[in-house]
Amino acid sequence: MARYQATLNSPDSREAVFEYLADFRSAAEWDPGVKAARLRRGEPGKAGAEFEITSRFAGRDVPLVYRAVEVDRPGRVLLVAESSSLVSRDEITIDEYDDGGTAVTYTADLRLRGPLRLFDPVLQVLFNRIGDNARDGLAEKLAQPLAERHGAQAA
Repeated sequence: MARYQATLNSPDSREAVFEYLADFRSAAEWDPGVKAARLRRGEPGKAGAEFEITSRFAGRDVPLVYRAVEVDRPGRVLLVAESSSLVSRDEITIDEYDDGGTAVTYTADLRLRGPLRLFDPVLQVLFNRIGDNARDGLAEKLAQPLAERHGAQAA
């Protein structure tokens, strides 16, 4: 199993950051490895919501369906994707600072299944590189206030 964890800061409120990240379609905005993201069913920010995410991994497009299995608004979302070859578990926790800003901790676990488990030692190295790219993209998005991000998107 490979694990990646990063903690980032945002000037936004806990609620605003939760709304942005619990709608997992946002991954296409901040994770350069995500090529497409769409809502399949449910409502973002609620348990049962499903997101179809297409990521580029090892030179090929890998479609996965992430399901919000646990939601503790506005502090935590647990998303899980399972396929015949892997299980991906992404947990986002959001804590508020006294000054109103937030700390976002993103933890991703990736476990290969079946014969692919032989590649677990190599997977951590690849996962660190993928995680660093996603962390950098998310840090850039979260560094500017949410209102500015929405304003830039509308322009």
